[in-house]
Amino acid sequence: MDERIVAELIDAFPKLIRPAFMMTIPLTALSFSIGLILALITALVQIAKIPVLRQLARFYIWIIRCTPMIVQLFVVYFGLPNVGIRLSSFPSAVLVFSVSVGAYCSETIRAAIESVPAGQLDAAYCTGFTFPQAMFRIIIPQACSMAFPPLSNSLIGLVKDTSLAYSVALVEVLATAQRIAARTYDYFWLYLEAAFVYLIICSVLTIIQRRAEKFLERRR
Repeated sequence: MDERIVAELIDAFPKLIRPAFMMTIPLTALSFSIGLILALITALVQIAKIPVLRQLARFYIWIIRCTPMIVQLFVVYFGLPNVGIRLSSFPSAVLVFSVSVGAYCSETIRAAIESVPAGQLDAAYCTGFTFPQAMFRIIIPQACSMAFPPLSNSLIGLVKDTSLAYSVALVEVLATAQRIAARTYDYFWLYLEAAFVYLIICSVLTIIQRRAEKFLERRR
């Protein structure tokens, strides 16, 4: 690595950090928040065994889990305009990532809820609780500690998946690195630097995850 490349990487680093804070992190936070709400609803629909809705939930999970995310992005961003629905890059990415998180995390949440002894739900019914009351007051609080590690892994995975958003013209970390590399032709070092930015974000989330897990263990 010569001095020119070092100087170039130093100059490019703040340009990569900026979209990380302005685009990658907000996109991840918004998509994951919406996705968790969708995941919880989908999981509860399956557990409650609501006719029709349960089948629709299973169909939704099947479609999302069995198709590539980049294809989903193309369908939303490039395909929907053909039927009169036009979404810009950011809403398209949020929609696709949220739906993906909802499908994958719903199975995590469902498994965590079902791991709570069934007798606790029966006991809640005996005390007069409705299904929503029993879930949100008794079952879900216990399931949270079991679901937390895999959900945290999904969040870290989503940070990396946001790199796919460059394919729909969203200027995030990878797209910024690609633009700089197209001008300097130093693809290897700039892509490596982009990977380092993702590494920083995911490492911080991993540290937070471990501390949160220890906190939850002490609360048990």
